[in-house]
Amino acid sequence: MASPRTITIIALSVALGLFFVFMGTIKLTPRLSRDAYNEMKRAYKSYVRALPMLKKMGVSSILLRKSIGALEVACGIVMTLVPGRPKDVANFLLLLLVLAVLFFHQLVGDPLKRYAHALVFGILLTCRLLIARQPEEQPPEKRILSVNGDEQPLIHEAAPERGKMKVS
Repeated sequence: MASPRTITIIALSVALGLFFVFMGTIKLTPRLSRDAYNEMKRAYKSYVRALPMLKKMGVSSILLRKSIGALEVACGIVMTLVPGRPKDVANFLLLLLVLAVLFFHQLVGDPLKRYAHALVFGILLTCRLLIARQPEEQPPEKRILSVNGDEQPLIHEAAPERGKMKVS
């Protein structure tokens, strides 16, 4: 049976991956929701207006929206389907993307209700990354010493805590 840690990582990976595929698709095409797509277009226009440096670099609102959407879709697919280290890389990229989006929302003065989802999913991405990067705990081996035909645990394992002796 899989450990609770493994189940948690898989559940978070699939849920986060599907969410970012969905959100990235909304940024790329109006097929899922025309209203959400139009709202994204309006929001990204305000982000580019708030950062004139992007315009000087030749980054239009369309290019910014589509590149962020494509990155979300790609990383979401990796989070959902690809095993191993690529998931952690996709997780990290999405976390950076969420931080950039939070910066954009703050820059244009959006109220909390407009970016609360980004905040929540940023926290979930952070939790998934921290859980995935922790080493898996290995159960201690039980070593048994056979004395006169009786099996007994070794002395250091028989004591409840290190440095303390059991007094009866």
